[in-house]
Amino acid sequence: MPGMASPELPVPDGLVLRPFRGVRFAVDDPAKVTSPPYDLISDGDVQSLLDAHPNNVVRLILPRTPTQPKDSGPPDPPPPLDASARPAVGARSLDASEAPADGSRSPAHGASAHPGASTAQAVPGPGASAQPAAPHPPGRPLDGVAPNARYGQARDTLRTWLDTGVLTRDPAPAIYVYEQAGPGVMQRGLIGDIGLTAPEQHVILPHENVMPGPVADRLALMSTTQANLEPIFLLYDGGGPASHLVDTVASTRSPLVEAKTDDGVRHRLWAVTATEEIGLINADLRDRQALIADGHHRYATYRVLQRQEHAAGRTDGPWDFGLALLVDSTAYPPDLKAIHRVIPSLPLDEAVTRARGSWRIRDFTTLAEGLAALDSTTEPAFLLAGDSGASHLLSDPDPLQLARAMPTDRSDRWNALNTSVLTEFVLPRVWGMQDDEQAVRIVHHDAQAAVRQAALSGGTAVILKPLAVEAVLAVAAGGERVPRKSTSFGPKPRTGLVLRTFV
Repeated sequence: MPGMASPELPVPDGLVLRPFRGVRFAVDDPAKVTSPPYDLISDGDVQSLLDAHPNNVVRLILPRTPTQPKDSGPPDPPPPLDASARPAVGARSLDASEAPADGSRSPAHGASAHPGASTAQAVPGPGASAQPAAPHPPGRPLDGVAPNARYGQARDTLRTWLDTGVLTRDPAPAIYVYEQAGPGVMQRGLIGDIGLTAPEQHVILPHENVMPGPVADRLALMSTTQANLEPIFLLYDGGGPASHLVDTVASTRSPLVEAKTDDGVRHRLWAVTATEEIGLINADLRDRQALIADGHHRYATYRVLQRQEHAAGRTDGPWDFGLALLVDSTAYPPDLKAIHRVIPSLPLDEAVTRARGSWRIRDFTTLAEGLAALDSTTEPAFLLAGDSGASHLLSDPDPLQLARAMPTDRSDRWNALNTSVLTEFVLPRVWGMQDDEQAVRIVHHDAQAAVRQAALSGGTAVILKPLAVEAVLAVAAGGERVPRKSTSFGPKPRTGLVLRTFV
């Protein structure tokens, strides 16, 4: 493998998946304590998850302090990265591979970063109810509650659940086989500790940049709880012995966990503990590459936390690895869905009017008609909709204006992506705004949900077609990153089936 970029950090010998002692819920119905990934949980979802079970994992991944008064004054600023890790100007997107060197101070600002530290906060019992944690933009305070208070509560809840048996540690380190099966869904993969690598090693390839806010937010959670609470999702081109072992285990052995979620998907988990089988997996994986399908911010957080711990003199520890699901995309091709945009500050009529000078626009009386037209239109194309019920298809952009807008230091394949055209041409040149977390909101998969959100704000929904998997792989292999929130690979692993603690 190519040489390392940071000599003070360990360099794994290729793609390494290490066994770990999984932490799992000891409840009658495991489905009720699981959740979607943290960044896909809506306001209503939080309450539904807590109604399903008071010990739902959402209390760990999106915690809040129940007693915090709503009129407690202006919210605190988001937890920053240490000075050496903080972007110089504004909310610049970071390369997902960036792991800035940090000092030993945790961004939790006073919350203990290690499990042995004491806490003064009362801990609700494992059966106690709690107010739901309203989802919020990652890295931003929740109802004025400082991040250290919320993540201190997550740490205390995690400890209490471990002490009272709500959560238990498996007796032996394992690599876990994980299966998702349901209507139109079949995916199997391996969950383990992935060895962290820099991008120039060409082992783990990011395809998206990350924003500093979500990295700081997840860093505060991980360093305070000393845990990886949800796996990132990696894809690799396999077809070898590891993939065969995955199918053999899933077909012939009894699972540790079986849970059926409300969407009809059955989740099953097996532990692989035999030394020879773990050796077979790693011998097969060593010379392969993995693409980060989901979890760019968490992978970037893994690397920042690793640097923090090494800078503090704590080397050769659990922070040299991160919890990951690794799926053979040859055996189980991923489902790549679109991520839509909502621009609350841009009325639909204004968006359409501004676009007429550079795009061909076709008007439709309903959203359904517009979606059908978008599906059959050659890229780049976008569908605009809002509170009027009508929709407007943008296609066939003016080639001269498009060429002037797209960066010359990017590859043709990057410039051809619909999210690249949106980020470099439509948003700044046509609508006069930048693609940042404040001005442009994102909605995963559901075009109608994006339109509803736009209608409520009097803004504009921008509906996109999903990128092609081959295009994303080509961009990543060429060392480039697609614009933020360009892809939504699935099916995503369910949070709460197996957790990883550092002790």
